[in-house]
Amino acid sequence: MFKKILIANRGEIALRIIRACKELGIASVAVYSEADADSLHVRFADESVCIGPPPPGESYLDPRRIISAAEITNSEAIHPGYGFLAENPDFAEICNSCEIVFIGPHPDSIRDLGNKSLAKKTMAKAGVPVIPGSAGLIPDIKAAKIAAGEIGYPLIIKATAGGGGRGMRIVGSLDELQPAFDNARSEASVAFGNPDVYFEKFITNPRHVEIQILADSHGNTVHLGERDCTVQRRHQKLIEESPSPVLTAPLREQMGKAAVEGAAAAGYIGAGTFEFLVDSDGSFYFMEVNTRIQVEHPVTEEITGIDLIKEQIRIAEGEKLGFNQDQITFSGHTIECRINAEDPDKGFRPCPGQITAFHIPGGHNVRVDTHAYANYVIPSNYDSLVAKLIVSGKNRQEAVSRMKRSLEEFIIEGIPTTRGFLQRVFKNDDFIQGRYDNTFVEKFLAAEKSGLEKESGPVAREDE
Repeated sequence: MFKKILIANRGEIALRIIRACKELGIASVAVYSEADADSLHVRFADESVCIGPPPPGESYLDPRRIISAAEITNSEAIHPGYGFLAENPDFAEICNSCEIVFIGPHPDSIRDLGNKSLAKKTMAKAGVPVIPGSAGLIPDIKAAKIAAGEIGYPLIIKATAGGGGRGMRIVGSLDELQPAFDNARSEASVAFGNPDVYFEKFITNPRHVEIQILADSHGNTVHLGERDCTVQRRHQKLIEESPSPVLTAPLREQMGKAAVEGAAAAGYIGAGTFEFLVDSDGSFYFMEVNTRIQVEHPVTEEITGIDLIKEQIRIAEGEKLGFNQDQITFSGHTIECRINAEDPDKGFRPCPGQITAFHIPGGHNVRVDTHAYANYVIPSNYDSLVAKLIVSGKNRQEAVSRMKRSLEEFIIEGIPTTRGFLQRVFKNDDFIQGRYDNTFVEKFLAAEKSGLEKESGPVAREDE
């Protein structure tokens, strides 16, 4: 087993990895920027190293600083968490060249599966259902018109190196094609340094369901069920749950098998997530692979009892999985809510600042993953996540009820958060009944706005 692991991340995921290391008897090293000097991951790690000023490019995104911190602390391995350098194949290669184990997939897997166009070809060859789309990248508007004519409208333009909704445009007609194509390429170039895009048929009002997999270096691959991540705003997940309210047992088996076969075809090793769209008729289509631990991994941990971070570490050590597919069992229902420092009434605008009061809920089957505390300052430089609230119940009804109670108990004062918005969602009948698709948040907010306007009456014009 490794003796010392450096965590190349911050916030709640850094704390999560530190806890796993402690339980495995592994020393942990925290890295931090000047903005995170008072963060809990710095306090609870066995060692800590300041790696630079607040801008991510001068700290958490600088491979040289991360590697230097690993070398001076004699760390044998680096866990990248999620975000930052977690899916950077060049960083994984640098780790390997410095004889430091990168706790994640091989650099080639990250590179190949990070290229969405290539990943789609790999999955199609393996027999995994894929969304109809362009055969490859779309280099110019002439090729765009030809591809769009073959696929049909509506279609979606996607950045091959993208994520989080950047470099993505929905096109409803030929008239919309050129401006959407130009804007998507421009946004992708700025966000990822790569303007390349491809086209897919736009699936109307689907569910977003992902499959968690684990694969060791001895040829063993398993799936750990699904997470329904359909409730999103601007392609950013807000609520995740398992099992999905719409998956039948046969469909779950089909999707799990597809993910396992896709991972094997890609020669994948480590923890990974296969993301799918599920149509209203029960058809499912491959979207992408996330070659890292997911923010929502606690959902899978709670329904399976398997510690995904520990499994990542063991796989990186070269160990075999300690279980096969038949030994994985699923128990109850789990829901996770992301509580962010954002103002839902102002387009989910980030709201960094000082937390003046902080109290987390408790009770049976309630888990909170957070790095926040009273008087902690949420920095403006990083992700707005404050906490993940995870609850479990014997069924979905009990989990929903427990989440309502837990959100009520959660106290965060001093900054706007999404807690109040989430409380309202968990009173919505469509959500309670599991009747939602990827347009839920937009429809929910529009209904709320319409209701408020009706209650207050028409707004008087200044010239009346």
